[in-house]
Amino acid sequence: GPNLSGSLSPSISNLTHLTQLVLYPGSVTGPLPPRFDSLPLLRVISITRNRLTGPIPNSFSSLSYLHTLDLSYNQLSGSIPPFLTTLPRLKVLVLASNQFSNNLKPVSSPLFHLDLKLNQISGQLPPAFPTTLRYLSLSSNSMQGTINAMAPLTELTYIDLSMNQFTGAIPNSLFGPTTSSMFLQRNNLTSISNATAISLPEGSTVDLSHNSISGELPPSLAGAESLFLNNNRFTGDIPEEYVRSLTNGTTKTLFLQHNYLTRFPWNSGSQLQDSVSLCLSYNCMETDPVVGLSTCPVEVAPLLSRPAIQCSRFYNHSSTG
Repeated sequence: GPNLSGSLSPSISNLTHLTQLVLYPGSVTGPLPPRFDSLPLLRVISITRNRLTGPIPNSFSSLSYLHTLDLSYNQLSGSIPPFLTTLPRLKVLVLASNQFSNNLKPVSSPLFHLDLKLNQISGQLPPAFPTTLRYLSLSSNSMQGTINAMAPLTELTYIDLSMNQFTGAIPNSLFGPTTSSMFLQRNNLTSISNATAISLPEGSTVDLSHNSISGELPPSLAGAESLFLNNNRFTGDIPEEYVRSLTNGTTKTLFLQHNYLTRFPWNSGSQLQDSVSLCLSYNCMETDPVVGLSTCPVEVAPLLSRPAIQCSRFYNHSSTG
């Protein structure tokens, strides 16, 4: 039952026919026992929200029938061992909220769910991920380099790479017809590759906020239900497509504050539905066409334009290269 305490006994390795090892959230402390090689039939290990410490034992390398491994919300540490991400039948790997560090080694297990968020993983992404992945979270680590390794992952429905130090371009294939949730906020990404080729599924959420993405807003992103492009370096007029998506109810949330946008092509006779959230503060618009429309989050000063000197400096600098 729930809320066990104490530590896992090494004698667990005598249960040689065990197929599932599931512990409810509780206060189990200490390391994982060393002898998992005597439990070759294990298919599921789920020991989540306890207080396990130490590394993943080497004996996990012999768990060739393991399908699901969930050790999330513990205090495990060390590297994520390379034998773990190459287990031949592993479909679900959840190690979120531990203290794993160092690089992520190549991942070749046929995973469809990989959740490593809230750790201390550093370095670059491995060159390839299994194309079977549908859910991927690496949020809140210390990873850097480009995210090009994500380009072939056409089955993804959920991707979260937020709160790292990734740089470079976002591959347009990430905005696939199945991707309904994409969180890339709070990185150092600078562009979207070939954005015209993007088609978003209906009802999708895209958060690219708090990056350094420059250039004009891609019209192809206008169809998202929730779109967060705030705190970037976008320039130019907001495309008509964005206004259309707001007025026809496709887009429910559009955050464009803290950019260098120059115009919002709003038809003064139009109306926004009450359920729509729109924020355009701190841009470079000569006039504010949306007095009374804007519903910025509390922490954003309402209807405040970027100081003109910032706008002219930015535009003079960017036009002269």
